[in-house]
Amino acid sequence: MAKEKTDSSQGGLLHFVRLGLYKRNQGRITRQVSFAVLAIVIALASWKLYQTIASSTPLAFGIGLVAFLVGTFVSYRFVNLPRFADFLISVEAEMNKVSWSSQGELIRSSIVVIAVIFILALF
Repeated sequence: MAKEKTDSSQGGLLHFVRLGLYKRNQGRITRQVSFAVLAIVIALASWKLYQTIASSTPLAFGIGLVAFLVGTFVSYRFVNLPRFADFLISVEAEMNKVSWSSQGELIRSSIVVIAVIFILALF
């Protein structure tokens, strides 16, 4: 008989409305960058919404602001959902294992790639 999962991380909506952070000190950089990108996308969408409805209603700024605030809260909670937070934690752990090229090696490799592209373009 298979064991049933009794993991409390599968709470669904309950975890979404909680204000605490899941695994607070793990995957911090990845979560912050993910939240920043989502917040920028939401800000741009809210600005576009404001521009679209500005001529038709005097409440356009308020509607855009509420859309931004709600969207920002939703994205903040999204990056702290247990399943997604665990994914971001594992992404950060894997990125720490990568051996990155030095600046000199990166410049030399970029010059070679650009030169080969120009040579192939000439042919």
